[in-house]
Amino acid sequence: MKVLPTLAEGSVDLVVTSPPYNLGINYRSFDDTAGRAEFIEWCKAWAAELKRVLTDDGSFFLNVGAAPANPLMPHQIVLAFTEGPGALFTLQNTFHWIKSITVETRGGEQISAGHFKPINSQRFVNDCHEYVFHLTKSGNVKLDRRAAGVPYQDKSNIARWGHTGGVDKRCRGNTWFIPYDTIKSRENDRPHPASFPIALVEQCIRLHGKGEETRLLDPFLGIGSSAVAAKRQGVKEFTGIELDDYYLSVTKDRLEEPVA
Repeated sequence: MKVLPTLAEGSVDLVVTSPPYNLGINYRSFDDTAGRAEFIEWCKAWAAELKRVLTDDGSFFLNVGAAPANPLMPHQIVLAFTEGPGALFTLQNTFHWIKSITVETRGGEQISAGHFKPINSQRFVNDCHEYVFHLTKSGNVKLDRRAAGVPYQDKSNIARWGHTGGVDKRCRGNTWFIPYDTIKSRENDRPHPASFPIALVEQCIRLHGKGEETRLLDPFLGIGSSAVAAKRQGVKEFTGIELDDYYLSVTKDRLEEPVA
């Protein structure tokens, strides 16, 4: 709330971020235990600044998770942003970031992939996904669906469906299986209690469709996954805001590493 007001109006094409979830997570420099109403009002305050700096055809991808005992929080945040006389955005798409999944192949084999945090409970099942809400000013922002797409499983569909134009790539849809990278040491490899994968941000960059001309903002930078994604995608301009000096130093170190 100190830095955002210094950014020029309409100076950002794309926002991808994951704010604190108000679930009591142990951040180094932020108290994640505000009252519900206080937390929602704080979210609306920074969201209003994001609307100001975002272009009219810009996209705001908001990653929010929940605790099993507090499942409504993501929906309460997005409702606060999109409903009522002070509505800031329109909810254009809802994506489900799948961290871990088990699927059955056509041959009947079950395959499990990804990572999740086991829950020791007789009431709740393991939580293997989070939300990514795609918010825009108008609800009518065009996306590059194929840039974030996948090849056809059945190649005969390429010729069968006229809208393909002969291209072997289709819209991925709103379920994104993006697992965390396997790590050996959380302290060394992921020194942040609630980071998201670089690939998640890259998917948002591709989908928004401006490529290298993208001006990307992450107001809750953490250890810089969005900054690394911007570097990998060669975007024109990146701005990150971070409260904690240590997390910021980790970001700078990550940016010095060769692009994978």
